[in-house]
Amino acid sequence: QVQLVESGGGLVQAGGSLRLSCAASGRSFSRDAVGWFRQAPGKEREFVAAISGLLRNTAYVDSVKGRFTISRDNAKNTVYLQMNSLKPEDTAVYYCAALITWPGQNSPPQVRGSWGQGTQVTVSS
Repeated sequence: QVQLVESGGGLVQAGGSLRLSCAASGRSFSRDAVGWFRQAPGKEREFVAAISGLLRNTAYVDSVKGRFTISRDNAKNTVYLQMNSLKPEDTAVYYCAALITWPGQNSPPQVRGSWGQGTQVTVSS
């Protein structure tokens, strides 16, 4: 079973950038779709972005389109989330997960396995 570990979070001013990493261990996950999710204080966890395995199709929640980019390096067994033009409302703990289903227009994707520790992103105004 693949294990995913998030890293790269931190404190940044509004308008700044961060790159999150999701490193997999246990087996190759080059064929797995992987998603990034986030949970802000007092809110439910929400889907942010997804990337498919071999074709590398991508999907984003509307609020991050044009600002965030998801990518993967299968040789490094790692998925990235480049976050630009950050806003205070992007503040949250960010998680990655292997996906069972692809995100739908009105339905978040189902994830495989349990959630990791996540990485905290804090955007100051």
